Amino acid sequence: MAAVIEISGLRKTYRSMRRGVRLALDGFDMAVEAGEVHGFLGPNGSGKTTTLRTLLGLVRPDAGQLVLFGREVPTALPQMIDRVGAIVESPQFFANFSGRRTLRLLATTGGLPDARVDEVLEQVGLRDRADDRVKAYSLGMKQRLAVASALLKAPELLILDEPANGLDPAGIREMRDLMRGLADSGVTVLVSSHILAEIELICDAVTIISRGRRVVAGPVADVLSRFDKGEFRVRVFDHVRAAGIIAESGLPVTVHDDHFVVGDLADPAWITETLAAHQLWVAELTPLTPDLESVFLQLTGTVPEPGKRHQVDDSVLPPAPRRPDADENELTVTAAEPEVTP
Repeated sequence: MAAVIEISGLRKTYRSMRRGVRLALDGFDMAVEAGEVHGFLGPNGSGKTTTLRTLLGLVRPDAGQLVLFGREVPTALPQMIDRVGAIVESPQFFANFSGRRTLRLLATTGGLPDARVDEVLEQVGLRDRADDRVKAYSLGMKQRLAVASALLKAPELLILDEPANGLDPAGIREMRDLMRGLADSGVTVLVSSHILAEIELICDAVTIISRGRRVVAGPVADVLSRFDKGEFRVRVFDHVRAAGIIAESGLPVTVHDDHFVVGDLADPAWITETLAAHQLWVAELTPLTPDLESVFLQLTGTVPEPGKRHQVDDSVLPPAPRRPDADENELTVTAAEPEVTP
């Protein structure tokens, strides 16, 4: 598939009297393929919002290249912007307006037909509450109204920054179904979120940024497999003795209170056979596959939590560098260098 977004070598430095010089983006790269839901992850302050605002022409980069639908940004942005819908910051609505009136106002301002209002209300599941005042909407409904406003011009690319932030489980599921439905209809969705379990469920591919640089990118399954250590949890009577027997083979073993974990295991059946030979019968043998949150933690040294700034421990970053000639469709992993502050 063709890339809808191509970013290479993006750099942005902010200067202020209070904070001095801050390097927000340090040679950042990203590619988003057409028709996919692409997760954009990173700790607070890592450069996500700067990247999105630069892509939308709201921030001018110091260096690098941004290509949108095959044309360079910001030069061609006026011709491309109607193909893009975005919610980068939480939009504010008139509380006494109904959802329908809100969207009609936006449609009129954008020169769009009124018929488009009913279409997007149906698309985001608000048609039955369209004539209610916005102040009566739940947070999830307000989020869906925001998405509806971004969909008015029928964009080919939808950029969402924290669309599920603050939602209850039902609202999160509604937002997940909405994004998946948009992708199934051919819309490319770029979503930034702290809810990593949702990203893992919904996204086809992911890019993780830390300190202004890409540290991993690729299909979600490939990213997870990159960090799969072949570990299994083993429960057995006298697990300490059993762990000692397995450790004698040279495999890495970690003993816990009521089980042990063995790594680098190519054939799980070997565990059962080996312990059975010592009259030890396995009660549980479970593969421990990595999830996106554990990968995020390894790469950035922090657990994502909205509203807090995060410190990055570069010692946990994997050593494998990204090859300069790497195919963007391949999984790529790079180490984030420390932020440079003169």
